[in-house]
Amino acid sequence: MPSEHPHLPTVREAVLDLLRGFHIDTIFGNPGSTELPLFLDFPSDFRYILGLQESVVVGMADGYAQATHNAAFVNLHSAAGVGHAMGNIFTAHKNRTPMVITAGQQARSILPFDPFLFSGQATELPKPYVKWSVEPARAEDVPLAIARAYYIAMQQPRGPVLVSIPADDWDKPCEPLKARTVSTETRPEPRVQQAIGDALDAARRPVFVVGAAVDRDRAWDEVVALAERHNAAVWIAPMSGRYGFPQDHRLFAGVLPAMREKIVALLGRHDLVFALGAAAFTYHVEGFGPHVPPGAQLVQLIEDPGTAAWTPEGTSAVGSIRLGVLDLLARPAPPPRALPQPRPARPRVEPTGPLMSVPYVMQTLAEVRDAASIVVEEAPSSRAAMHAYLPIVQSETFYTMCSGGLGYGMPAAVGVALAKPDKKVIGLLGDGSAMYSIQALWSAAQLKLPITFIILKNRRYAALQEFAPTFGFHAGDKLEGTDLPDLDFLALARGQGCEAVRVSDPALLHQALRDALASPRAILVEVDVA
Repeated sequence: MPSEHPHLPTVREAVLDLLRGFHIDTIFGNPGSTELPLFLDFPSDFRYILGLQESVVVGMADGYAQATHNAAFVNLHSAAGVGHAMGNIFTAHKNRTPMVITAGQQARSILPFDPFLFSGQATELPKPYVKWSVEPARAEDVPLAIARAYYIAMQQPRGPVLVSIPADDWDKPCEPLKARTVSTETRPEPRVQQAIGDALDAARRPVFVVGAAVDRDRAWDEVVALAERHNAAVWIAPMSGRYGFPQDHRLFAGVLPAMREKIVALLGRHDLVFALGAAAFTYHVEGFGPHVPPGAQLVQLIEDPGTAAWTPEGTSAVGSIRLGVLDLLARPAPPPRALPQPRPARPRVEPTGPLMSVPYVMQTLAEVRDAASIVVEEAPSSRAAMHAYLPIVQSETFYTMCSGGLGYGMPAAVGVALAKPDKKVIGLLGDGSAMYSIQALWSAAQLKLPITFIILKNRRYAALQEFAPTFGFHAGDKLEGTDLPDLDFLALARGQGCEAVRVSDPALLHQALRDALASPRAILVEVDVA
């Protein structure tokens, strides 16, 4: 429908021009009736990425935004659609993923009558897991709201935002709006950086704990250089959604568990703990005692002032990880210190029974994949084996969720593959995790993305069974709701247009993975594991 004011664009035209200014040409969505007006005369320079459920939509957008370093644009359906998406909105919040979510709303003229499919508290529904949410007071305010949402989403710490838009707003006339340049980074305060640098120089045995923000902020190389300058051992922070240090490096020490006492024990030989782009620390279970080893000093560089505020002790600098590390590298070189003890080499794993162990699968995948390929993982019970036998050695080649919520990995692999068409993407998933967002296979097949999905099929929610002793369960106790018999992933994949193979014999695993990684189309490999 043309504008009633020929000299003014419609809200739809103004928003699309604004998105072009933000270098956004992709819309992720699952449309309902209140969203249809956005797509009238859909422009040829945009693409619409359809997900078959709103959680899949947000998961795809999350992977895409992380891989492009730009906010993703998402279109959801009013209250029910936002409700479906909330699990992955929570994950985007924890992942610090910039995302502009628009949600449909019924026409303004009938909102006083509680119409069908309206959202009664549209701005409250996604809270507290969006940075900002708004339903503009007037149609002509929609472009301004989306612009503000974009700038807020991109400012550190990044995250999702939501704009609720009544269906009849899109055809209203409005003033055009140009994208502006708005700073998205802050430099840490020099006085605090000076204190951290002095503490680093004075330490005898420093250790770095590197979190997801290092890779998010493209500070991988700088952190490697800083660790080498100080000969500091480097651990990956607990529950990191990205890795910020090469796991084949001589200074790499391992991945910390999310348990206070174990963290303190593992860091016990060090007199300075430097949390870089990481919380200090993320815990999964109740713990007791100190947060850092007795006699050790804690310093932190973090992009999130909220995280700095709850850090239990020590000195925290807030700002860009990359800029902060560059400032530390600009200081004079410290006195030389001895290298830390190297990490013990892992022995090779050999198959020992009719079914493969997860370490054997990880070891095999490490042998056949290109180190530059990208692993998008959601296999919680297999993480220890992955840390031991599937090293991540390059920046931006590993993604998982920081939230602990399932349903992210499979659609995120689709989003990463869309953003990086020149890279091989590997979706590494547990069978329980895969079922949260199995519809993502359809999107991968329709988009002709050469993703290799590897399903580690152990027929159970293994992470829960392994975690049960923490809450008083004993060997042999029945744990309700954790067995997953009779899932056929080959049928599920083929029913959505995706190729699929099953591997049960360890002697066939090498070749099966090689063939799958060479496939030009999306393919699922179901691997029976013990």
